[in-house]
Amino acid sequence: MAETGGLTSEEAARRLAQDGPNLLPRLARPSPLRELARQFTHLLALLLWAAAGLALLAGTPVLAVAIVVVIVFNAVFAFAQDYRADRSTERLRALLPSSTRVRRDGRMRTIDPVDLVRDDVVLLSSGDRIAADMELTEANELGVDESMVTGESEPVRHDRGELLSAGTFVVQGEAEARVTATGATTTLAAISALARSATRPPSPLTHALNRVVRTVAVFAVTTGVVLGIAGVVIGLRPVDAFLFAVGVAVALVPEGLLPTVTLSLARGAQTMAHEQALVRRLDAVETLGATTFICTDKTGTLTQNRMSVVEIWTPGGLVRVQGDGYEPTATITGPAEATTLLPGLAASAVLCVTGRAVSHAGTWQAEGNPLDAAIFALAMRCGWQDDPSRPVTRLPYTAKRMMSSAVLAGRASTIGAPERVFERCSRVPEEAHRALSRMTATGQRVLAVAGRPWSATPTEEAVETDLELLGLLGLEDPPRPDVHEALQACRDADIRVIMVTGDHPNTAEAVAREVGLLQPGGAVLGSGLPEDDAELGELLDHRAGAVVARVTPADKLRITRVLRERGHVVAMTGDGVNDAPALREADVGVAMGRSGSDVAREAADLVLLDDHFGTIVTAVRLGRATFANARRFLTYHLTDNVAELAPFAVWALTGGQFPLAIGVLQVLALDIGSDMLPALALGVEPPSKRVMLGPVRSRSLIDRPLVWRAFGVLGPVEAAASLGGFAAVLVLGGWSWGQQVAPGLLAAASGTAFATIVVAQMANAFACRSEAIPAWGLPFLGNRSLLAAVAAELLLLLAFLGIPAASGLLGGGWPPPAAWLFPLAGAVLVILADAAFKAVLRRRRRGRAA
Repeated sequence: MAETGGLTSEEAARRLAQDGPNLLPRLARPSPLRELARQFTHLLALLLWAAAGLALLAGTPVLAVAIVVVIVFNAVFAFAQDYRADRSTERLRALLPSSTRVRRDGRMRTIDPVDLVRDDVVLLSSGDRIAADMELTEANELGVDESMVTGESEPVRHDRGELLSAGTFVVQGEAEARVTATGATTTLAAISALARSATRPPSPLTHALNRVVRTVAVFAVTTGVVLGIAGVVIGLRPVDAFLFAVGVAVALVPEGLLPTVTLSLARGAQTMAHEQALVRRLDAVETLGATTFICTDKTGTLTQNRMSVVEIWTPGGLVRVQGDGYEPTATITGPAEATTLLPGLAASAVLCVTGRAVSHAGTWQAEGNPLDAAIFALAMRCGWQDDPSRPVTRLPYTAKRMMSSAVLAGRASTIGAPERVFERCSRVPEEAHRALSRMTATGQRVLAVAGRPWSATPTEEAVETDLELLGLLGLEDPPRPDVHEALQACRDADIRVIMVTGDHPNTAEAVAREVGLLQPGGAVLGSGLPEDDAELGELLDHRAGAVVARVTPADKLRITRVLRERGHVVAMTGDGVNDAPALREADVGVAMGRSGSDVAREAADLVLLDDHFGTIVTAVRLGRATFANARRFLTYHLTDNVAELAPFAVWALTGGQFPLAIGVLQVLALDIGSDMLPALALGVEPPSKRVMLGPVRSRSLIDRPLVWRAFGVLGPVEAAASLGGFAAVLVLGGWSWGQQVAPGLLAAASGTAFATIVVAQMANAFACRSEAIPAWGLPFLGNRSLLAAVAAELLLLLAFLGIPAASGLLGGGWPPPAAWLFPLAGAVLVILADAAFKAVLRRRRRGRAA
């Protein structure tokens, strides 16, 4: 491929100062004002707006104002959390590594895309993001994914002289291009301007939560209407019956549910970011927790991705290399005939790769593919000198050929998978086959190097035939030190792991055996996978540690699809361009942040900044914890609703003979006053030690045990305790059935009922910390946020009852001294009832397991 020297550093700096940085516009999002307005117009908000309007018409402005306060509080809180989460994911996206290779001052340099300027000469290869508008000066089998710009899903072939748009991706081949526009003058900028009104579609988790809210809202309205009609039937004035119906509806609606969920997910995403796992979609936090199958690559995920050539077979014998990383110096030992052949072999190999080893602050590091850098380091150790001005013509690597070639000065060189290169060689000595078997058996990644004379126009069919085998390169990539621990955590969590790799089966088996992944059965070749999907699913589903080697991108996609069809929640790792379909198909696509391509990162839901398998396991643990927290605060919210509804139901069913224990404003004080902080604290409950023991018990946010626990056990206990306290205060104060109640006595009794619900909810907050362990079995200081929240709830209770203005507005007075026994009894009963329910649930689960 022809090469030019590119701009000088001085000229590039001048143009950067003149045109500004190459900051591509981000995908447009609705304005903050529009997002805030949306919080005032969803189903729950519309329900409350209607209630406020009707309350105003009914002549109860205090109730109308209270409902409006609920709407505003809920909307502002939800907006603040959505805005915070959105900006958090934007900050995470900004952390994703990105670079562009250019020619400046006559040599190749790697720069930040924001420093690109007009007329920069950019070097493109498979996996690169095109960071500015460009005109191709050279193109070699170039295919570009333009779906972001045109919507076309198939890659588009481009030749010399054609234009490339910023924001697209190279999926095949190599090219050089001249930058024609940067930043706000690119095609992507114009498209972004047209897309500013676009809205983000709701996530699957949002859909599930909306279904919960809709169900509760419909139930609340229906119950309110039915009991309102019942009030009219028993003799209430229509205005009073209406207010009663409004109170019932408000009592059943969990106003703080959505913001609590949003905060919990945002907190989970931020915690994952601290653990080197960047979440690109907020709902992926929850999906991670349900993962049952992890399909992982080998290089860089289970291994350290620090490739080095340690052994070389040549026709003259075996050579060993002892060096430090990518340093250009090393100790090379072997027969004289072999070491004589080594420089030519290394020079042929390095022509076929584009990655380099470069020195940064005295430390040699990989620039580009680590495997390429290892070959580059070997070439330098053999005395090879890099000369960017040489007219090298390359035939880039493709997954179909599994090799790449280069032509320079009348000589063609080829490097690739040994079995594919062997097929193209005119003769392969038996010693090469034996060396390949031995090297792969020790876990080395082996590449074959071949060559031939060539002076005509290069084509794959012609150049890559009748080759002369020059030798085999054995590369080592040490396993990560704590992979054993991460794999054991997966086994404990009943999460199955398979290695899906393009490497040789022997290499894959050796690494899998070393890290403790390989189970009886050995590796399966991608070409040997069953053609029938049912057979493939059966093969993989019953292997605790399978290895699938020499897979193609199509194999990865098929494996993902088959496992999902069998009911698994699949996390698929990938780093290459061709991994993008499988990453999109998976429930959770996991891309490599350091070594992965831009295409893979764009397709993924989770990006690993450290490319570490253990980080996936950490993210799954945090995902499980986030999902468990959502169930915790949902149980807490729904329990309160039963205690709030019971007084209205009893009042209606007795025809008004039994006074109303709490009013609508007291219900609102419970929902947005005393209950909100403990619910938020439950959303940040630290992961329990058992969160990764055994499979996920439930993938449903609301299931039968949760409903029974909230509506059948905890809620009725709270309701009985509060109504019992209310009735006891009335009776001890001289009230008889059907009589009118003196205002002072009614206020004291109502305050007792209110205090009983609040104190019982304090106990319920501790009970909801676990779905299996009684409250007394949990560490008291395990969630300090909950301790602070319950303390704040107690202060609010004292304020609501003890401050005359607040108690007068809400309608509940300070309980008599003896009446405080009922709140305490309510708390104790909630803890005991919860423990009994958990014991029954444990026995049933043990019975089913047996």
